[in-house]
Amino acid sequence: MGRALPQVGLRPFLPADTSVLAAIFAASIEELTEDDYSEAQREAWMSVADDEATFGKRLASQLTLVATVQGSPVGFVSLKGTDELDMLYVHPGAVRMGVATALSDAIEKLAVARGAKSLTVDASDTAQEFFSRRGYRGQQRNSISVGDEWLANTTMKKTLVDASEAEPE
Repeated sequence: MGRALPQVGLRPFLPADTSVLAAIFAASIEELTEDDYSEAQREAWMSVADDEATFGKRLASQLTLVATVQGSPVGFVSLKGTDELDMLYVHPGAVRMGVATALSDAIEKLAVARGAKSLTVDASDTAQEFFSRRGYRGQQRNSISVGDEWLANTTMKKTLVDASEAEPE
């Protein structure tokens, strides 16, 4: 008989979460993206969270949700503005437990509640398949400079509200 996966809880970001979310960010990049990015690229990417005060301000300035399993943070997602999924990271130990799906479902619903008709994300090469399965479609390839490294990602977009669901004008 299969074991039931632990229940994923969601809650708002608190400033006290910054250190653990920075660690989740780094662990996710280090362990989950090694097939798509070089060690130097991953180190540059992870350095974004080296200054925890700046990282915490970024999370606090956006609508950020924290996923928990048995009360411990295991992932997070942030919505920039009303229609840009800025960050989605899950601890490697919590992959395939429904954490990213729970976070994405919630942020998409919140984006709609804020009036968004679509959602965009700059998806890493590692995350593209996840977003494709959720209905996001590639718009353009990007090369971004992080420190001394260049990293590729793809801007992807998902329509959240069908024309048939839109309010009549």
